Amino acid sequence: MKYDFTSILDRRHHDALALDRIGKGGNAPDLPKEGFDVIPMWVADMNFPVAPSITKALEERIAHPAYGYFEESDAYYDAIIHWHTKRNHVSGLEKKHIGYENGVLGGVISALNVFCSKGDCVLLHSPTYIGFTSCLTNNGYKIIHSPLYKDEEGIWRMNYEDMENKIKEHRIHAAILCSPYNPTGRVWEREELEKAIALFEKYQVNIVSDEIWSDLTLEDYQHIPTQSINEYAKEHTVALYAPTKTFNLAGLVGSYHIIYNDWLRERVAKEASLSHYNEINVLSMHALIGAYQKEGEEWVEELKQVLSENVNYGVTFINDHFKGVEVAKPQGTYMLYLECEEYCKKHNCSIEDVLKAGWEVGVGWQDGRPFHGPYAIRMNLASPKSRIEEAFMRLHKYVFKES
Repeated sequence: MKYDFTSILDRRHHDALALDRIGKGGNAPDLPKEGFDVIPMWVADMNFPVAPSITKALEERIAHPAYGYFEESDAYYDAIIHWHTKRNHVSGLEKKHIGYENGVLGGVISALNVFCSKGDCVLLHSPTYIGFTSCLTNNGYKIIHSPLYKDEEGIWRMNYEDMENKIKEHRIHAAILCSPYNPTGRVWEREELEKAIALFEKYQVNIVSDEIWSDLTLEDYQHIPTQSINEYAKEHTVALYAPTKTFNLAGLVGSYHIIYNDWLRERVAKEASLSHYNEINVLSMHALIGAYQKEGEEWVEELKQVLSENVNYGVTFINDHFKGVEVAKPQGTYMLYLECEEYCKKHNCSIEDVLKAGWEVGVGWQDGRPFHGPYAIRMNLASPKSRIEEAFMRLHKYVFKES
């Protein structure tokens, strides 16, 4: 490979939440026992160096010693348009359709504030990304879950009948879609999205589509933008994207929305402006421009190969060695969603016992209960494969061992 995805990046004491927060309580893993180093597998960022084109773009901008007021450049918008045209086969995307957001969750709330009134019900699938839970609850919206289910092949699916019943019962006029889906890693197929959009159109439900993981589809899976499904989806969807997940830039902050409907776009922009904090950072802008170049695209393609190998390894290892643990192979993202109910009941232990056993040997995985999975654990596989292998060997030896 051209780029380095094998060297172990030492992120300790370099502002890395995934490592520096461990052992400090809250939702962070506990410190391991003596003799075990930490393998961070909880925060959804990557343990790889960023694409060289990003570092170069930042260095060039930092070299000019003035960081005063500025506005987004045409190069910023051109980079976004080119990226979506080439990678997502989007046509007709213009500068006016793109708006800056500090983060995807802020964009979610700005959109819901246009679509809804405080106290309204919003449809989400479950298991549910904890960011959705916190931001909707904090802003006075009531979450109505429509549970995903696994078919006979173990693939997570939407339950359209349940979705329709919930929409009618709770008079829902806004829904959140997420593709690739966090935390299960599903990449929704066109037919699935068509059925969901038909249902939303029938009941005039507006859509907030979180597509922050859209660049990180695995193997041969292809992301389908929600707004590409039909005219209703195009005119009634606020789509949210960012380079932060793809290129490990969360510390720089910076996302964007795509909204084609003029009326909707103006009102979302107004909502986003009310805090007077939703302003782009000059370095975030140049980081995106550096990311969305040809070299950045080459880097992403190699990254996807690495992530696919890690996912294949992890899923195979679990199926071969962790009896009583279920995992559906993700089609996108770099997260695994483990379901441990059978294991816990067989061994008369709690999911908290399993989590702590992993933490004790340095596997810093994440409690899945806040994602609405009562026996769930979420694992980040965006690390060099040697670290992934080490983590699973520790789990096999010390945690999921047969007595």
